[in-house]
Amino acid sequence: MAETQTAPAPTTEEARRQRKERVGQVVSNKMDKTIVVRVERRIRHPQFKKVVTRFKKFYAHDEREEANVGDRVRIQETRPLSKTKSWRLVEVVERGAADEAATA
Repeated sequence: MAETQTAPAPTTEEARRQRKERVGQVVSNKMDKTIVVRVERRIRHPQFKKVVTRFKKFYAHDEREEANVGDRVRIQETRPLSKTKSWRLVEVVERGAADEAATA
């Protein structure tokens, strides 16, 4: 009988499947430990060949509540944290203009 060999399960961080990351702008931070991030992507229309901008909103977990409206942030896909929240905040890439005016 032929024996089948199975590959060992990946144990290191590099071997694990890479999680999706998106960069977008915070449009709301009014919920506890949750931000709403608007991600923009540009696609070429298949028939008319015009570049069209599409937007999508993602709910992301912000444990330390460090992101403010107008900030550019990087979010990463994670396990479902609630009914609508499956992303988490990785870093604040750039502070928004409203944030800089408040600190000055």
